[in-house]
Amino acid sequence: MFMLRNVGKLLFGSSNQESMIELPQGQLYLVRPLSPKGYSELIFKDSSARIRRTAQDFQYQLVVQRVYEEGEAELLAEEEGDETEADADFLASERDEKTFLLDEALHFRVENREGSEKVLCWRDLSGDAGDVYEFVCDQAISPAQVDQFLLVAKQCQYERLYRKPHTTASDADLRRFEFDEQPIPQASPIHSPTLTRSIESTDALWLNKPSPKSAVKMEKSPEPKTPTKNSKSKERDMGPPPVPVHPEAREILAAEVAELHFFDFPSGAFVMQDASVTATVSEIGNWNYWLQVGSAERDWIGIEIDANINPVFNFEFLSFIFNQFAEDGSAYSWLLRFKDTKTLERFQEGLLQALWEKLNELKWTKIKDKDRDYVADAFNDLAVEDTEEPEEEEEEHFEEDEVDDDDRAQSDRDESDEDEDDDDFKPKDGEVNKTIAVGYKHDRSFVVRGSKIGVFKHTPNNHLEFSTNISKVETPKGELFSPTKVMLHNEDRNLILQKDSDPNKLYRMDLEYGKVVDEWNVHDDIPVVTFAPESKFSQMTGEQTFLGISRNALYRVDPRLSGAKLVDSELKQYASKNDFSAVSTTAKGHIAVASNKGDIRLFDRLGINAKTHIPALGEPIIGLDVSADGRWVLATCKTYLLLIDALQKEGKNEGKLGFEKSFAADQKPQPRRLALNPEHVAQFAYETGKGVNFTPAKFNTGEGVEESSIITATGPYIIEWSLKKVLGGKKAPYLIKRYTDDVKADDFKFGTDKNVIVALPHEVNMVSHARLKKPTRESIAGDFSFGSSGSGSRRGGGSRIGGSKLSRSSIVEEY
Repeated sequence: MFMLRNVGKLLFGSSNQESMIELPQGQLYLVRPLSPKGYSELIFKDSSARIRRTAQDFQYQLVVQRVYEEGEAELLAEEEGDETEADADFLASERDEKTFLLDEALHFRVENREGSEKVLCWRDLSGDAGDVYEFVCDQAISPAQVDQFLLVAKQCQYERLYRKPHTTASDADLRRFEFDEQPIPQASPIHSPTLTRSIESTDALWLNKPSPKSAVKMEKSPEPKTPTKNSKSKERDMGPPPVPVHPEAREILAAEVAELHFFDFPSGAFVMQDASVTATVSEIGNWNYWLQVGSAERDWIGIEIDANINPVFNFEFLSFIFNQFAEDGSAYSWLLRFKDTKTLERFQEGLLQALWEKLNELKWTKIKDKDRDYVADAFNDLAVEDTEEPEEEEEEHFEEDEVDDDDRAQSDRDESDEDEDDDDFKPKDGEVNKTIAVGYKHDRSFVVRGSKIGVFKHTPNNHLEFSTNISKVETPKGELFSPTKVMLHNEDRNLILQKDSDPNKLYRMDLEYGKVVDEWNVHDDIPVVTFAPESKFSQMTGEQTFLGISRNALYRVDPRLSGAKLVDSELKQYASKNDFSAVSTTAKGHIAVASNKGDIRLFDRLGINAKTHIPALGEPIIGLDVSADGRWVLATCKTYLLLIDALQKEGKNEGKLGFEKSFAADQKPQPRRLALNPEHVAQFAYETGKGVNFTPAKFNTGEGVEESSIITATGPYIIEWSLKKVLGGKKAPYLIKRYTDDVKADDFKFGTDKNVIVALPHEVNMVSHARLKKPTRESIAGDFSFGSSGSGSRRGGGSRIGGSKLSRSSIVEEY
């Protein structure tokens, strides 16, 4: 006799997890025909396969769940006796269930073998080339059941691809999801594959070459189809888009011959489209530039050059990778491969000239050679020098923290109430969460939402617990306002606030009383663009002063002064408009200031000229952070981050930071441009219809804690970069987590890189690092099987601010 563990919770906990069809008995294998890891592995001796809905429209999952013999589940439960119920549920789901996003990339198919054996098969997209999962059906399952399962799978793939009900699909539409490939290999260690297979290797992503792990012959992948006017699926066809009419070129900046490859979504690989094309960069007037790619037989690409193309140069593979966005918001990823380094260098110079002139509206010839080299280095896909040798890539394993139910946000509703529509509990004020201030001195986070501020306690077991709310943010004169910028101050006892309508003033909120007690006029003629602590950790002390910037000035604010609070003796004002946009400080009080022009200045103290001026790449800098020791400067632009090593490694100032001593005239600090891989950008846009737009990135921080990670977000994705992997030159050195809603603000919990505090429009979560995943098709699409927030089970420490598993007293409607 068999049983499904937690079947009620996993299947019928909400309508979003509805099981549509099931094959109740079979064995799950992972078959690796080409891998030295071993040929076949039995995953579940007894299991069931089903297709279920997710919380997102037109998204479905193929789920294989382990089936337990009688008494086996109870035995495992005893072994997990120290875990809470939520922990046990989570661990059980991780161990006893395999979940796959039902997408055409799986190449899901069925084979009826001799002896009435029926096998379901699909690709292991996170495995090696050729790896497949096989569900071998029990003999009691009829062919009709299997055929019906396959039909439902096709219908689900159709809905995901075209974002419309399967009832609109014709038989021809569904035949798109029939995959006629080589016979499925036998899922048994005693068998070995006898046929040569054509495999699109993810290990050979750059050049579409055979994987070095096997000697299997590669065949050319089929070319993606170009959409036609009569195509019913035009809106979701991910083949190359139509080419617009090219504008007239006024000047040719570069024209080089290359191979053209296109990122094919179903296969997850770059597929060669043309062995010889000419890639031309030209000026078309008014600081606009054009990239044209074509051959004698066909015109392939015509796009305007701007920051959204997300350019990446990889000299190891002699390649240039970039994105193309269509008018309907669809994104595509292309790769140009050049014959040698000199050819790629000539093309790079032309492309970067166009991009730089577009962003700066200044001729490339006007800047110095060393500044051009700096720009080129920032766009190259290379490792930062003078770093420790990177260790071999290993699969990451994480230990989950033990969880005490007493530390969770408590609910005064019955468990049955939790199945109610969360929309009934969403706030009615129309406001959304906007920004976070994370406490250093005390374990609190403050979330701004309109004219309200929610206060959340960090529990010892790394959860957020709603504490209280400040329902009205008012000036001392009783004027209600919505803070746009906030900063904790004076041992986390005060919150400094600013409102957009009066940029020359700041307000001090006393957090013990929950009200604004002071209004400060900084200066009648010098506004406050933004402000920052005196030093990295000064909010943990009683330090009263802090820094402020205007568009062309850097200064100190001292609230103890009578009248205007700006300290005149520590004002550095520039005659030209530098358009300052962000400021940050080190533990010693060294200062970094960035601008909307894209340049960065490093100061050792206020009131003097900068010691180091870092040239602009062109994009405005919207956020700035500095490591506590001043070694690393982290700037955020819309589509990339810029990591700069401020340590001087040679010359008379060797060992000094750029904050302390100027770099030599022929040297600049080594830049590293952190951008998402273009193919991931295209997949993000495919899923969300949005391009990249980063939130201000931050290092993890804490007294005595070395920075090891960087956190930011774009749209519904949290992105965490590993500093070690970045410096080691790893490809895609980041992990991601997707939510159903856009991330409004994010930051690390103070003192650790293992927990991130995330504000969604109506929810605040503390997310464990272990919840972040490598960017794959499935993780980019998102796994929403545990709830609409995408945050997993309640074990994730989430607190819904307005639509939640919290009590009514804890939701934003009253906060």
